[in-house]
Amino acid sequence: MTPVFSKIERGSRERQAPHGGGGRNGNGPHTGGGGGDSGNSEEKRTRTYQERLKLGRLGVSLSMVSVAMLFIAISSAYLARQHTAMVNENGERVSTWVQLSLPPLLMVNTLILLASSVTLERARRNLRRRVLFAGLEEILGIKHDANPTLPWLATTLVLAFGFLAGQAMAWRSMQHEGFYLSGNPSSGFFYLLTVTHAIHLVVGTIALLYAALAHFIARTLETRCLIVDVTSWYWHFMAALWICIYALLHFAR
Repeated sequence: MTPVFSKIERGSRERQAPHGGGGRNGNGPHTGGGGGDSGNSEEKRTRTYQERLKLGRLGVSLSMVSVAMLFIAISSAYLARQHTAMVNENGERVSTWVQLSLPPLLMVNTLILLASSVTLERARRNLRRRVLFAGLEEILGIKHDANPTLPWLATTLVLAFGFLAGQAMAWRSMQHEGFYLSGNPSSGFFYLLTVTHAIHLVVGTIALLYAALAHFIARTLETRCLIVDVTSWYWHFMAALWICIYALLHFAR
């Protein structure tokens, strides 16, 4: 939560408190003291949450950098191998690179992954809004859904499993066309890029599953928001990475 919403929450609590509510009978020497203590505790909790969020984003950013370096190395090897020719028995330079025929299903999988990124972002914004307005829930006329994030997370999970299943179907289609892992350098790089991406996406799917189950295992609202926020960073990155991989396979065959 931001300090602005902390002040709003503090003000709403002060309006709800009885006048002179410091002592037991309303006339004690601690008039108004309870609101200050509550405000300090709320500000401390906000700072703690923001620090945890920064650490989480820093950790996932470092992992994204390492993943990006891995795929840059594989893509560079892909482009270099594509223009490498072998010398045959007659001393002639012959290219062994076979142009791939990508299955149309890959385009469908791309749209599914982009849709999952949209639904996850919707879940993240809903949960963040819930955290920001948590202190206003008791004000008359303001109502919040018990768990506005869960339907969007569930939809994201369905789309994630749909993408992975679509990738498996695309691999099977490639095998039916005669493109195997060890059949040709071009097909080998195809499986290396797509399978490596799928493995990293499975990690994000596990994080999504944990985020969806966090509501049922008594996690705090701030913890659930942190999990969804950090996971969304990683998921959006994997979606952007897949677009780059698909563009590479499509235009540099």
